[in-house]
This record gives sequence, structure tokens and C-alpha cells, in this order.
Amino acid sequence: MTRVAAVDCGTNSIRLLISEAQPDGKVRDILRVMEIVRLGQGVDATGEFDPAALERTRVALSGFVQQMKFENVERVRMVATSATRDVKNHQEFFNMTAELLGEIQPGAQAEVISGEEEAMLSFTGAVADLSAERGPFCVIDLGGGSTEFIVGTIDGEIMGSHSAQLGCVRLTERIMRSDPPTPAEIEIASEYVAERTAEVEKIVPIDKAKTFVGCAGTFTTLSALAQGLERYDADAIHGSELRFAALRVLAKQILKVPSDVRALNPVIHPGRADVIGGGAVAVEGIIDMIERNSSARSFFISEKDILDGIIAGLAEELT
Repeated sequence: MTRVAAVDCGTNSIRLLISEAQPDGKVRDILRVMEIVRLGQGVDATGEFDPAALERTRVALSGFVQQMKFENVERVRMVATSATRDVKNHQEFFNMTAELLGEIQPGAQAEVISGEEEAMLSFTGAVADLSAERGPFCVIDLGGGSTEFIVGTIDGEIMGSHSAQLGCVRLTERIMRSDPPTPAEIEIASEYVAERTAEVEKIVPIDKAKTFVGCAGTFTTLSALAQGLERYDADAIHGSELRFAALRVLAKQILKVPSDVRALNPVIHPGRADVIGGGAVAVEGIIDMIERNSSARSFFISEKDILDGIIAGLAEELT
């Protein structure tokens, strides 16, 4: 049995999954952790990574490497958002990841994968625990800078995918700068989301999907809030169902309070408190799009995502 690790670095967070790959191709999760590093902070305005953001990311990844060593990880794969390639000082980021990940596997470093591969990995992870009868599925991976929409079947047929320039950090930094956001900011942000989801409708066959699966921090946090959890409980969140009507009410409540009040709720990570409002606006716009194209009226929430897809690929290579 071989210990393998997957790392995903996005606009807002960096995440680690360590699993044990068994000879039959099955995997057993060992450790799943997340750190808010806000690597993309200010990138929209400056076109480069802030030195403080790079340092936060380095510290977090260094901690991940120590955990990999403790768990005797032999193979690692790290992916980064495509926007990473576009910033002026991107080589600093890639050099840093090569130095740290090389301690686990010589030659390993963060890689920017194609949109098609990202869609497949995210889809594979998100639908892993759902039954085929619920398909076709639309997986919605709502991140800090972008949101991926993937429609496909349980056997891996991808019917369409698109990465929309729509995310909780992007909306917050570009538009929703007041705390809490003003009605005018919310309206402008909602219009922006509507424009981006209109693009999705033209590219992705949303009307073919039967079940809509939400993954990543905004969706999982909304599930924890909707359930009234006293602490963040991944087992309670994974596989939960959130009704659109209830989500709309919850989104409006979130938008009314400032980030310091949101942060008092134990299920909201302190590093997510200031951007969850942007995520709420994004979710409302996504609901609007789904209701125009489908009879579905709820999301199923998955704690599994691109990390699980990466691990599945690493395990397959070992068989």
C-alpha cells in the first residue's frame, strides 16, 4: 500500500488530501485539511501575487509537506488555478512549490492543468458517492476566483463544462467592498453573476442535468449554516440536500451582517467570513440559472472534489 497526496491551491485556500492507495485501486482517506491563504488577494488590481500572500502560501504548504512526511507519503500531485499562470511573478510561486514538494517526490511542483482535465477531476471527485440513477449530474465548484460548471454521467462522460470568471473573492474585491455590502453593491454583483451564468447556459447543457451538486467552501459552509451545526462537521455536510428556497433566505441573512459578526459563527472559517457574502450572491445567481433550465429545486452538497479526483488518478497509476 502506498501513501499519496493531492494539493489544490486556489484563489482563497490551499487544501491537502492524503490517502492510502491499495493494490485493488481503492483508496482510504488519511487526512484532509484546508488553510485560507488568499493567494489571489489583490491580483485583479495589480496583476501579481502580493509578497505577503506568497509567504502565507509558503508557510501553509511547508506545513502540508511536514504532514506528508509524517504520514510517509511517497507520491504527490499539486494543481493550481489557471490564473496563477497569468500573474507577472508566477515563477516565484512555482519555484517555491518545487522546492517544498521536492522533499516528498523529486521533480514535483505545482502544475496548471487544462480546463478539460480540471473539469474531469472535479466531476469524478464530486459524484463519487452518488448513485447513477441520480444522473446526469451538474457539478458546480464555486471557488474564490472562478466557478466550474460540469455536466456529465456517473461513468465519466462529460457532456459539457465551462470555467466562469465568477467567485467569492472576485465579487468581494471587485464589487462588494463595503462591510456589509450596500444594496447597490449587491445589485451590481448580482448583475455581474447573471452575465456570467448566461455565458454558462450557452456552453454547458444545464437542461440535461437531473441532479445539481455543489462543492467547495461556499457550498459546504452554507450547508453547515442551514443545518444549524455547532461546529463544522464534514460527515454531516457531505451528501446533505439544500433547498433553493431556504438558500435564498439564508443568503439574504448573510448579506445583512458584517464580516466580524459572521466570523463569530463557529462553522464559518475566519478567513472566509469576509467573502461568504460574495459566495451567497453567486449561489443566488446560479439558482436563478438552474430554475430557468431545470425542474430541480435543490443542491446536493459534496465534500469531495478535485482533490479526490487527483487521488483517484494517482491510485490508478499504481495498479
